[in-house]
Amino acid sequence: MNVAAVPDRVREYRVVVADDEGDFARGLARLIGGHFPELNVVAVQSGREALRVMAEGPVQLMITDLRMPEMTGMQLLTEALVVNPGLSTVVLTAYGTIETAVEALRIGAYDFLTKPIEPEQLFRVVEKGLERSRLLEENNRLREILARQDAGGELVGEGQAMRQLKRTVAAVAQSEYTVLVRGESGTGKELVARLIHRLGSRAARAFLSVNCPSIPENLLESELFGYVKGAFTGADRDHKGLFAAADKGTMHLDEIGDISSSVQTKLLRVLQDGEVRPVGSNSTMQVDVRLIASTNQDLEAAMKARTFREDLYYRLNVLAITLPPLRDRTEDIPLLAAHFFRVACREMGLAEKEVDPEVMHWLAGNPWPGNVRELQNFVRRMTVFATSERVDMNLVRLVCQGAGASAQPEGCTRVPDSPLGEYKAAKAEVVSAFTEGYVRDLLAQTRGNVSEAARVSGLSRVALQKILARMGESASRYRDG
Repeated sequence: MNVAAVPDRVREYRVVVADDEGDFARGLARLIGGHFPELNVVAVQSGREALRVMAEGPVQLMITDLRMPEMTGMQLLTEALVVNPGLSTVVLTAYGTIETAVEALRIGAYDFLTKPIEPEQLFRVVEKGLERSRLLEENNRLREILARQDAGGELVGEGQAMRQLKRTVAAVAQSEYTVLVRGESGTGKELVARLIHRLGSRAARAFLSVNCPSIPENLLESELFGYVKGAFTGADRDHKGLFAAADKGTMHLDEIGDISSSVQTKLLRVLQDGEVRPVGSNSTMQVDVRLIASTNQDLEAAMKARTFREDLYYRLNVLAITLPPLRDRTEDIPLLAAHFFRVACREMGLAEKEVDPEVMHWLAGNPWPGNVRELQNFVRRMTVFATSERVDMNLVRLVCQGAGASAQPEGCTRVPDSPLGEYKAAKAEVVSAFTEGYVRDLLAQTRGNVSEAARVSGLSRVALQKILARMGESASRYRDG
């Protein structure tokens, strides 16, 4: 990570380097600070000092030696993770303490470095550790925001576009004017229409939402405006229609751009005069309905093509709200995903899931051409196929491979082959390979003398014998070598 690549949020981060050898700790701190000048790097010589620094303010990354007097690195690791469970901790180890480093990984350390330390390796570990801390902090922030969100249908989002949308909706709701809500499919147009009604003076009255394309063209007119007995075959009684049913309330006409010219003409009368004429009737009736229309179509192009009435367009477009596509508010994706996970778990009667930061990072980087609706459907599929309380990249891979879905997000093509959730298992494999190679070289050097090998390595005879047993290796075969 070069200096220019340090994210803004990382620029405020603090790093603690703990080693009882003061010169080494300060040298390591200078090395890190020189490569990442935006970081605040503090060098200390004991575990107690490290905990004191943590008590003074947030620390995102701690690098600690394992062998320190009074408080060992393992003890420091344990106490530090109690204080800050999201802390990324890197332990420093020598050849003789490799097993202790593996144990540190097991109890919560993020990574380890072997002395002598290679600068490039150090920089990579620091970069990844800070990124992990950033993702964990973001997850915690999302939980706090969700705790304040209304789970019953509020607009979910904290980005600039959503803050502006919330202000606009609140202002529009205080009037009685007709509203035209525009936006791509899946951006939440009906949700906005319902929210306008709920925040307005008609909240206690009826709210009726009609998806215009879902009703056959020859039936839409009679459904909206009603009909009288005998108006057509099968009309054996009077039917007052949806506008009459919504009197004193709000009517939402979704996909208004798909209605026929005859329905457009009748709708214009409702907007101009507040009058509805049922099909087959010679008289009109007065209705008091606030109209909210929505569409994903280009109505200006439809007017030029003479498929949408210009006078109706201007009657509808008194107040206009345009919903941003998800690609223009990617900062809200983790918050939306967390909300949808919570809703899906509640719908299925499941305990809430713990979502790995890597999953949120992947979701936030996905294009989601189907917008919020596509994201919600993907989260629902993950909830259905989750077999544990954690949602990790293994589950993402399963869903992307087609489990229960006919079409997958474009981002599924970039799901890593090796899921990030298996990091510690992969680390254990590397450590195991290192240990086996080291022990074989050690035995060759000491000609199979276990006592000498223990002295050279710093391992106890018992620990060395346990490693040999685990390897299925015998020291005796090195004695003649």
